[in-house]
Amino acid sequence: MIEPNKTAIVIGATGLIGSAIVAQLERTDAFNSIVTLTRRPVAFNGNKVVNHVVDFDRLGDFSSLFKGDVLFSCLGTTLKQAGSIEAQRSVDLDYQLQAAEIACEQGVAHYLLVSSSGANAKSVSPYLKMKGELEQAIKALPFPRISIFQPSLLLGERQDTRAGEALASKLLPLICRLPGLRRYRPIRGTQVAHKMVSESLQAGAGTYTFKLEQVFPA
Repeated sequence: MIEPNKTAIVIGATGLIGSAIVAQLERTDAFNSIVTLTRRPVAFNGNKVVNHVVDFDRLGDFSSLFKGDVLFSCLGTTLKQAGSIEAQRSVDLDYQLQAAEIACEQGVAHYLLVSSSGANAKSVSPYLKMKGELEQAIKALPFPRISIFQPSLLLGERQDTRAGEALASKLLPLICRLPGLRRYRPIRGTQVAHKMVSESLQAGAGTYTFKLEQVFPA
């Protein structure tokens, strides 16, 4: 287990998983400081949380804010929200990779990434391809410890309404009872956050990938 009095940095802190991570870190004694980096001012509950507004197009100007022990990278958007696949890549790949590079330079020891089930740099799916490319790039960085999480469809209350995901969240649990489909079952964002915070408390070096069916029980 890691020593207490650690600093955690969270990007994507307003999203489904990121917000759950911040809430759980607030209740975790090992961390006495939680730095959230957001595009707009956000008021988080808890005395440990410090929010900084950053321009993700100029992350290099905010490198001093990436000094800490652990970085949780939870950024993500949808094609509909982004408006184009290029804009989505900027958020899901470029911003996260640059943040990781800066954190590595600043001495962050443990990097934790929310990726996706099926991530593959050679995928014909633009979304899964960008997730796979990001994983490859992250694994090439000299972090002492890297933890990559590959959940499927995420369930939970979101700030934005996603009609397609809402429908899928009702149908997939039933469909995934069929033989061979359990690995694609949806999972609650709080479950992923819990596993990520738990993993952040582990010591030692290495690169670890956590697939849905290997980590999260039905």
